[in-house]
Amino acid sequence: MDSLLTYVTIAAMMVIIPGADTMLLVKNTLGYGAKAGRFTVLGMATGLCFWTLIAILGLAVVIAKSVILFSTIKYLGAAYLIYLGIRSFFTKSVFSLKEIQAQANAPIKSSKRYNKEAFMQALLSNVLNPKTVLVYITIMPQFINLKENVNEQLIILALILTSLAVVWFLFLVQLIDYAKKWLNNSKFQKIFQKSTGIMLVAFGVKTGI
Repeated sequence: MDSLLTYVTIAAMMVIIPGADTMLLVKNTLGYGAKAGRFTVLGMATGLCFWTLIAILGLAVVIAKSVILFSTIKYLGAAYLIYLGIRSFFTKSVFSLKEIQAQANAPIKSSKRYNKEAFMQALLSNVLNPKTVLVYITIMPQFINLKENVNEQLIILALILTSLAVVWFLFLVQLIDYAKKWLNNSKFQKIFQKSTGIMLVAFGVKTGI
């Protein structure tokens, strides 16, 4: 497996970039507590495992049989990273905790019922999102050695991505309780987004060379 440290760095940035999962996690945690946030993380992890299975079953055959297609996927992955970096750099804002808190002011449901709903929301959000599998198809093949067992490498890379996602989102659940001012500070959001955008573009250029 080539450049594992580089893959871990890229995967970590992909996980940390705020998106639909982040919005859902923050909303559930603020509205219904840390336990609901953890059930949201569990739903996300289950969705990622679903796409991991799909990616492993499909990519193993494709990569093993076509070096040309492997190279094509590699360049698509580089372009995708550059696109994400540029989008992150020019996005005006990540999210507003005030807006999310306003949405969360619905009648409080029973803890058990909402925890289940939080899980299903996150699961469906990932399973029904085709962009999730795009990450698996474009990023992972760039770090696979065709001379070694492709299936084993795919499983390792997928487990790394899923583990990073779980660790980050569990950390975010706790962070929401202790750092609300940071997350709602426009200056912090701007610096965070632009720094991440620049790094993603740099990695995209590097992987495309």
